[in-house]
Amino acid sequence: MDRRAFVKKWTPSPLTLILLGLVAWLWFRPPAEISDENHAVPPWQVTLTDGSALTSDALKGKVVLVNFWATWCPYCRKEKPVIDAFWQDYRSRGFDVVSISVDDPPEKIDAWMKDKGYTFRAAPTNASVVAAFGNVSTVPTSFILDADGHIRHKVAGQLHYPRLENLVTPLLGAAAQAGHP
Repeated sequence: MDRRAFVKKWTPSPLTLILLGLVAWLWFRPPAEISDENHAVPPWQVTLTDGSALTSDALKGKVVLVNFWATWCPYCRKEKPVIDAFWQDYRSRGFDVVSISVDDPPEKIDAWMKDKGYTFRAAPTNASVVAAFGNVSTVPTSFILDADGHIRHKVAGQLHYPRLENLVTPLLGAAAQAGHP
């Protein structure tokens, strides 16, 4: 087989290139279903991986991302560096993160978080979390709470930095205007 025939045989069609590009785009930035909400959350609490308790009352005054995930979930693993970067950039403005594993014990969560170098708070789910947010069975799923503790957005799917900016920064601005730190 001469070289031209070989090259022609292995040259992808424009349609193939378009489909490959779409697959790559969806892999790196998959769609997410975002719902705008505005309802109160009943009190909830978690036991963090270090054994300390965190209550929803302790988060009042902050805009909080409550992120449901699992260590086996590829989209969860891809969004964690984004969540960490966003948290590092915005925590001084009143943004916080509580990352809730849907199926791992505290020891495994703690080891995974330390291995990846993430320092935002993480915990396993429990009955009070289920009562507050429902039985989250699809991961990643995130809830963005305003400074008063109301769910303002639900994101079913992977988070990326611009999506977080669009959803969180208006809430941070509103919290600052209302006098929250």
